[in-house]
Amino acid sequence: MTIKPLIILPDPLLRQVSQPVERVDSELNQLVDDMLETMYEAPGIGLAAIQVGVPRRLLVIDVAKEGEDRQPLVFINPEIITSSDERSVYEEGCLSIPDYYAEVERPASISVKSIDRHGKEQVTDADGILATCLQHEIDHLNGVLFIDHISRLKREMVIKRFTKAARQKI
Repeated sequence: MTIKPLIILPDPLLRQVSQPVERVDSELNQLVDDMLETMYEAPGIGLAAIQVGVPRRLLVIDVAKEGEDRQPLVFINPEIITSSDERSVYEEGCLSIPDYYAEVERPASISVKSIDRHGKEQVTDADGILATCLQHEIDHLNGVLFIDHISRLKREMVIKRFTKAARQKI
């Protein structure tokens, strides 16, 4: 397994809409393994393929609490098929926007149709942190960042800060 470099804001790749995965094969499963390793190393609880520079509709999640065994979940071509009217608010962060956190309101529970790493269709009913994480990562596949769910003023400040930091690295 290989730890992949993370794409960081303001990289325009983060705004690209990811393309569907055509087939589940050993190459895709290698990417899944690399993404899981990258996510655990970061450390994070979710990672979309676009965050490691691969514009495919693939994400990995593990919301196991510290001290629990890892519980990796793989979602290929995920699609939200239902979402609740009830809302919940979580403080979100993102591996592509390091050290920035903000409260985001999203549907409290969702159902997601996807394919697992063996090519089998699956439907996942999620609430709590899993629902939030799934929505956050699916947003990535659509070129949407969690900062798009906060006020325009806060979002512009974050983008300006990361753009300035990126320029200083050049």
